[in-house]
Amino acid sequence: MTVKYPFDPSIKHHLLIALGLAIWVFVFLYFTEPLDVNEFNATEKLIYLPLYGILTAIIYIMLLPVQQWLYHKSGQWRLRDELLVLILFIGIAVVVMRFYYLQFIVHWHPNAYSLWFHFRAILAPAMLTILPVLLIGRFGFGKYKEKQFEDQKIEIKGEGHYEGLRLQQQDLISIQSSDNYIEVFYLDGHVLKKTLIRNKLSVVADTFPDLLRTHRGYVINPYHFQSWKTEKGKPIIHLSHQIEVPISKTYLEQSKLVLGL
Repeated sequence: MTVKYPFDPSIKHHLLIALGLAIWVFVFLYFTEPLDVNEFNATEKLIYLPLYGILTAIIYIMLLPVQQWLYHKSGQWRLRDELLVLILFIGIAVVVMRFYYLQFIVHWHPNAYSLWFHFRAILAPAMLTILPVLLIGRFGFGKYKEKQFEDQKIEIKGEGHYEGLRLQQQDLISIQSSDNYIEVFYLDGHVLKKTLIRNKLSVVADTFPDLLRTHRGYVINPYHFQSWKTEKGKPIIHLSHQIEVPISKTYLEQSKLVLGL
């Protein structure tokens, strides 16, 4: 359940999924004619059936804040998060569709479908036709977003056959020289991690000009700059996650210029 699952946080793409659900539900009801739809004339079909699609889209849109909260809480999307959203969607949809059927389709007629028959014969099969559209849409946009992220990643290579590190540049906080190695401080979701790579700091600094050299032994990502202070006459930069980096006189003016100080 803690396995990562493709997810696209883009609200625009989820609105497209909601639109697709609305259209698919209307088409499904119009041509399969459950819920005594065959007793409707053409005008009544165009009045009542689109509302099923609209309600389905509204329910999906209502869940967007929930999934955004889940995503930002951990900084990543897991299979358990996906299953939770799908279960909530199905549960709310069943309740809303049942109420809509009783209130607007049969007007609480005493001979209306029982809850069990309604769920077994109509709602459950309808959900089985809706879920593939929902799953394909969410998974497709998620994989597309993953590919975009992968294409935007930078790679800090290791010398020779030593392993490097691929990550989003905004997840990189700082790099520190350590003899023949470099210590890379970066974020994995919201978790701070450190990786040791065999390489020279000067090589990395030349490879990624967007990074800022603050010291002979340090390179930082200006994206994570938070504040500046002086201790015993020596300037120090505060980065996110309580990382402190010194600034030498050689790189002082350039650092001030880049950081807007």
